[in-house]
Amino acid sequence: MIEAVLKPGGDAATALYIVAFSLFILGVKRGTHPTTAKQGNLVAAFGMAVAVVTTLLLDGVGNWGLIALGLGIGTAVGVTASVRVKMTEMPQMVALYNGVGGGAVALIAWSEIRHGISLGETIPLDTLIPVLFAAVVGSVSFWGSNIAFAKLQDLIPTRPLAVPGQQAINVVLLIGILVACTDIAINNDDPSQAIFIAVLLAAGLLGNLVVLPIGGADMPVVISLLNAFTGLSAAAAGFALDNVALIVAGTLVGSSGTILTMEMATAMNRSVANVLFAGFGGAPAGGAGGSTEERPHVSIGAQDAAIKLAYADSVVIVPGYGLAVAQAQHAIKEVGDELEKRGVTVNYAIHPVAGRMPGHMNVLLAEADVPYEQLKEMEEINPEMPRTDVAVVVGANDVTNPAAKNDPNSPIAGMPIIEVDQAQQVIVIKRSLSPGFAGIDNDLFYESNTSMLFDDAKKAAADIAAEIQNL
Repeated sequence: MIEAVLKPGGDAATALYIVAFSLFILGVKRGTHPTTAKQGNLVAAFGMAVAVVTTLLLDGVGNWGLIALGLGIGTAVGVTASVRVKMTEMPQMVALYNGVGGGAVALIAWSEIRHGISLGETIPLDTLIPVLFAAVVGSVSFWGSNIAFAKLQDLIPTRPLAVPGQQAINVVLLIGILVACTDIAINNDDPSQAIFIAVLLAAGLLGNLVVLPIGGADMPVVISLLNAFTGLSAAAAGFALDNVALIVAGTLVGSSGTILTMEMATAMNRSVANVLFAGFGGAPAGGAGGSTEERPHVSIGAQDAAIKLAYADSVVIVPGYGLAVAQAQHAIKEVGDELEKRGVTVNYAIHPVAGRMPGHMNVLLAEADVPYEQLKEMEEINPEMPRTDVAVVVGANDVTNPAAKNDPNSPIAGMPIIEVDQAQQVIVIKRSLSPGFAGIDNDLFYESNTSMLFDDAKKAAADIAAEIQNL
């Protein structure tokens, strides 16, 4: 009875797909605010469940043993990885999951080509062109995301890696892919599976070569861009399969990923092309000029930091990736709580590209139950900095570097920053004076109003909280 109703393209199946992608849209909408993000994730997940079940119930679906095996393996791997992954490793997981999506789309495209060849019929161009697009973009996304994962996981160096003549190689690969796809489209009555496999391999190599030269500082932008690629390839596969849910879901991912990529590039005052081709993050440590000369700085302990904070009227905490590495969000929240007990106004300044993925700091602070009202975006907090008594930088580096404003020769010149240098006093909690992802010295460390507290962020925050209690 069910098979007779759920025909591909039938009214019942289309209605269920509309329910599914409506839940996707609602989930995305709910995910735009921290207080409703968890609910939005569950709504979107339910929508995906509706889409998957609907697809499985379509007339003509078979190989139930393989489908059950795939669902079982995927569920086991996904649940295990999601439960065990640390919050600091969330960017790697996002990159890996995104790559898996792109790889799945590429395999679907290959399956469609093989199916067309086995039937011995001409593959319509309105099917073949989306299949070729999905194959190329999905393969680029899969292999590029794997490189992003390897860089974030420190399996390969985070600095830019490039082979001689790489740009020329990329151009040759791209031209070769276009020529091969054109040949397949022209000979759509008898497409060559060997040429199609060559396209997949060339696209995979191109994905590797595009991401390898990108430094760790730009990984958040790259992850977002590859996420958009995966969405677009999924939408193309949806057109080929005449699947409404896949078209809408892919378009949502592609459009949101593209918007987020552009927003982050704007936040860094750079173009997406500059992110992809500039090899940013490879500058030698020690400043724009590569100087390694020792520069004078002030070092303090937890007790001195506690005194500065306890007798302030306003404090702004600026988290960065160092906070994530140290898992210091709960300890920092404790510092904020102790200060609020003394009547100090505490806010948290969030830079759009702090951490290794969009929203990384928001997620960490939400995990520590920091009230959303205390999280201030860069544009909102910067005007308040001159009236701030103490700014506390916890593991942030490039996003607080005054060189972005003051040194036109700096690699990060023009990048909007959290202007902590305008505060009356600055405390930087960091293990050392080492540079951040951009590979350049942070001039903030050597300002007259800056004090350095060299320690693990979690330990330092716990010590400061204890000292404040003793005052």
